Amino acid sequence: MKETGYGLSRALTLKFDDAEKRIRETLKEQGFGVLTEIDVKRTLKEKIGKEMKRYKILGACNPKFAERALATETEIGLMMPCNVIVYEGDDGAVHVAAIDPLASMGKIGIDALKPYAAEVREKLKNAILAV
Repeated sequence: MKETGYGLSRALTLKFDDAEKRIRETLKEQGFGVLTEIDVKRTLKEKIGKEMKRYKILGACNPKFAERALATETEIGLMMPCNVIVYEGDDGAVHVAAIDPLASMGKIGIDALKPYAAEVREKLKNAILAV
């Protein structure tokens, strides 16, 4: 597990489709649903004719934590859902990564959100480690 200060990531030996399937499963096991999906490779090809390696952004949300966070700070929705990415790296590996909610929520400066962010971070970390 690599921690960048803004995200949590891991290189895998799985193929892209298998990694994507597995991260979706492990997110579900941790109480997250995938609300949004962006196929960056397809979008850039369609919009600007740019070729790139496979790269998907999954918008993951844990409803229990979302409700608690929104009850604490209405505009916290600007930080939701939690982005999880699956991509083909230049190193030939497939990577999975997730935003670090503690890092992003820390910028807000509302101490009451920190416990939620810590719990969500732990669940995202568990999902990545379980892939």
